[in-house]
Amino acid sequence: MKVFITGASGYIGGSVSAALMAAGHQVSGLARSDNVAAALAKLGVTPVHGTLDDAEVLARAAYDADVTINAASAGHRAAAESMLKALANTGKTFLHTDGSSIVGTRARGELVEKVFDEDTPFMPTPQRAARVEIDQMMRGAARNGVRSVVIAPSLIYGLGHGLNPHSIQVPWLIQVAKKFGVAKHIGPGENRWANVHIDDLIALYVLAIEKAPAGAFYYAENGENSMREVCEAISRMLGQGRRTQSMTVEEAAIEWGDGPANDTMGSNSRVRAKRARTELNWQPKERSLIEEIERGCYAVPGVLS
Repeated sequence: MKVFITGASGYIGGSVSAALMAAGHQVSGLARSDNVAAALAKLGVTPVHGTLDDAEVLARAAYDADVTINAASAGHRAAAESMLKALANTGKTFLHTDGSSIVGTRARGELVEKVFDEDTPFMPTPQRAARVEIDQMMRGAARNGVRSVVIAPSLIYGLGHGLNPHSIQVPWLIQVAKKFGVAKHIGPGENRWANVHIDDLIALYVLAIEKAPAGAFYYAENGENSMREVCEAISRMLGQGRRTQSMTVEEAAIEWGDGPANDTMGSNSRVRAKRARTELNWQPKERSLIEEIERGCYAVPGVLS
């Protein structure tokens, strides 16, 4: 099978690329520079030179593949439209990656009780509305002869298998803990995020390629934790005891930017992957987020050292 992946040099796309190549599939990946192209080629990924703004490049690569996976940007509408247009009436598979922050609630570290599964209606924040519109466009493409599927992972953890082995949230928290000598969360840190191990997420992509119905939407999660719990685990890993400190959203924005501070690190994103389990028989089995941190999986030589 021929698979084209945008984001093949990234955390999700690179990990999915590695798994598909290990299964014997031919993988091509979008490369925005000669250096990235060379690095992808060294891993066995056929580079496709271009960016998300190169509509003709994307359209041709998607049309030539049996499966297209967009893992580069959840919010680049023009790129998604270019590939969808090329795949119209082909019956080919197009997996689009978003994230569970589409149901996120800005809460400055406070707990919000609402939990969502794939059938729970929601109103996105203004910051996520455009991404939700793209998801709806993707799913609607099923009526236009595209086997389109949207996967929305929650907080992803674990070391990846491509050029970029690092996720975002946990490494950010570790960097702050190392910088200040204590792990820090926003406000009381009671805000909760569902989470999923990268290897379990890879398994979901493979299952979606194999048997997801056109127009399907899946969350990816295997439990949830508060940001305070995550920070406590980081403190234990770093030998700081269970000590944590609170910081304001404004202080967090200095470290991570205003958007990430409000829409990720201080928000709630509580989802349940009901349909992934029932429709695809997805059975996540990897270590929990807290166990992954406490085992030192983020403190191995060369990783945030």
